[in-house]
Amino acid sequence: MFGRLESVVQKFQKLEEELGNPDLLANQKEYQQVARERSELAPIVEKYALYKNLKNQVLENQGLFEREEDADMRELIREEIVSLKEQLDATEEEIKLMLAPKDPNDDKNVILEIRAGTGGEEAALFVSDLFRMYSRYAELRRWKVEILDAHQTGIGGLKEIIASINGKGAYSRLKYERGVHRVQRIPVTESQGRIHTSAVTVAVLPEAAEVDVFIDPNDIRVDVFRSSGPGGQSVNTTDSAVRITHIPTGLVVTCQDEKSQHKNKAKALKVLRARLLDTMQREQEAKIAQDRKSQVGTGDRSERIRTYNFPQNRVSDHRINLTLYKLDVIMTGMMDDLIDPLATYFQAEALRGAPPQGT
Repeated sequence: MFGRLESVVQKFQKLEEELGNPDLLANQKEYQQVARERSELAPIVEKYALYKNLKNQVLENQGLFEREEDADMRELIREEIVSLKEQLDATEEEIKLMLAPKDPNDDKNVILEIRAGTGGEEAALFVSDLFRMYSRYAELRRWKVEILDAHQTGIGGLKEIIASINGKGAYSRLKYERGVHRVQRIPVTESQGRIHTSAVTVAVLPEAAEVDVFIDPNDIRVDVFRSSGPGGQSVNTTDSAVRITHIPTGLVVTCQDEKSQHKNKAKALKVLRARLLDTMQREQEAKIAQDRKSQVGTGDRSERIRTYNFPQNRVSDHRINLTLYKLDVIMTGMMDDLIDPLATYFQAEALRGAPPQGT
């Protein structure tokens, strides 16, 4: 690890020298690329400098301890050494996490898809609740949320909703949400106060640019039809809804949220590209790792990852055995107490060579 860190420091110093080159300043595209590389390495270099400083302090105090004859002073120095070693160990762990393999999709925007599973109308209501939770989380992080398609039910629920979430690090934070989410609560339609169990599925796809996934126009079939959902007067009276079928894979995407057929087609293509990229990455992952049964939290959509128990105000993430009794707070979008432990866990798994969550 330390050999790699020294290489990082050397590369960082070289990039700093390049940034001072007048010829580089004349080429803004290359300058921005070098500046971006430098900014990515800077936190690691700073943390490594802190590590070396702490290590030097430990060595200095150990020397003082050996030379000191006063018992009280020796005890004070010993306590200082213990404290410094704790900081040193913590800093080393932080460096290991920083050096963990980075998911190439982490900086991408997200296509979020939430669908009702078992539980009928109650599952549809929970789809609406989850989307509200993610929207509030996005708002707290200053991300932009745009609904691409939605199918409402009679009493305010959502059979499914597809949205894009745009913002720095969106995928790196939300990729741990993919899977089956189970809810236990008393439905508004339950007259006898019985607790029901329902489930919804959440898919989190990295948004794919055209350069990531090329879609041959000859490989898609585009159908237009009249929107059936609620909306303005133009939505339901013109053939603005779009259905795109990707013939080679059979993937179908519909979008009817906009009044414009052109805008609906653009949104549908955005979702299709994300699904195709996700399919490609999953196929590649399957070839690399055939057997992942022993691993926790593979991100498979058929896997129950979390339970929301409203009567007990409890949320449990089954992948890392985490239980929090603050469901009311989390549903308002304050999700970091859930996501931070997941990120730490799967980063540690990546260090041990396990495939990263969500790729």
